Amino acid sequence: MADRPDYSALTRGQIAILDRINAGEAGLSVLQHVVRLAQETLGGRGAGFAEYTSDHGRIVAATGVCTVAIGRRVDRADTRLRDGRTLLIPLDSLNDEFAKQVEGGDVRRMLGARCEVGDTIVGSLHVYFGDDDGEPGPEHHAVLELLAGHVGRLYAARDGLPAHSAEQARRQDGRDLWVAVTSHELRTPVTVIKGYADTLTNHWDSLGDTGRHEAVHIIGTRAGELARLVDRLLSAATEDGEIGATPAGPFDLAEALRTAVDELPADLRRRIVLDNLPGELPKAFGERDSIATILTELATNAEKHSPPGSMVELCAGADAETLRFRLSDRGTGIRPEHVEQAFERYWQADGGDRRHHPGAGLGLYLVRRLVERQHGWVSLRPREGGGTTAEVRLPRA
Repeated sequence: MADRPDYSALTRGQIAILDRINAGEAGLSVLQHVVRLAQETLGGRGAGFAEYTSDHGRIVAATGVCTVAIGRRVDRADTRLRDGRTLLIPLDSLNDEFAKQVEGGDVRRMLGARCEVGDTIVGSLHVYFGDDDGEPGPEHHAVLELLAGHVGRLYAARDGLPAHSAEQARRQDGRDLWVAVTSHELRTPVTVIKGYADTLTNHWDSLGDTGRHEAVHIIGTRAGELARLVDRLLSAATEDGEIGATPAGPFDLAEALRTAVDELPADLRRRIVLDNLPGELPKAFGERDSIATILTELATNAEKHSPPGSMVELCAGADAETLRFRLSDRGTGIRPEHVEQAFERYWQADGGDRRHHPGAGLGLYLVRRLVERQHGWVSLRPREGGGTTAEVRLPRA
């Protein structure tokens, strides 16, 4: 490393970068050019840029011996850079295997600078030096700070950067969680169906007619639950909610509700009290087939959070603009601060009958998605006298 930065290379490099920007180039290719200029100007063995998300960084551009690190997840270095814009750090102080991975294996020090957009640190620019390189001086620090400022302006333009947005990270986390949730949700009905199928296969004669009919009935019930579950998981997996959508049109809400109640599992069906379903209601406008899924999810949620055998009341009505139906249970009652959280994906309240309803917090999320897709809305509120009331409103035809 020279005693001073290579200012001739710095000038040529900045002109080349400006020419690329003026020609409409942006994003990672220009960022890579800045990183390469940092190594060339400061005489390092390699250089890299770590882009920051909320809880970690990732190397998205690198040159020289650091090229192999592109794509690597790293810790955020902004705590070390808090007291100054640049900092010289011995790599062994980072408790990091980086120096062992780069080509040459003798990189020992890192000169880093934070890159900012306003008050937000979007990443850090680093140049790496070996044992035989001299100590970076004030001019080296100043040049790296200058180049870090160029990086900040690239990010401020928001043209192709950040390379990994917070939304992308959120989607990846969602996909990872999706795999875990899917396997969890599907396991119970599949296990029950397989168990009773094996019982029929291995003990057909000894079961007798009553036992065989009971096993077939349970398999049928669980198969129905499995079909609804697959529809629910597919719909919850997409942000647009279009999977499973059916054409909207006028339909008889009271009739759709009665049909949906008839399709509920027997134990739950016996708990539903049809309190007031007027036959003279005006037509609702929406997806009739979705009512079974919406009612099943709301009724299952009511069953989960209310005493065994207690009644769940179902009623419907209309006003000048909408039709509504309400499901009211006599359970523990939802807390006021949870009436919106309950519709978030994967959120679950404490308590409830998790043994019979182990779910993963997708039911109410799906209900809101289905209702809002039909230009309606759904809400939860504590019920007077204890319990919870769920109300769905759909537009009139």
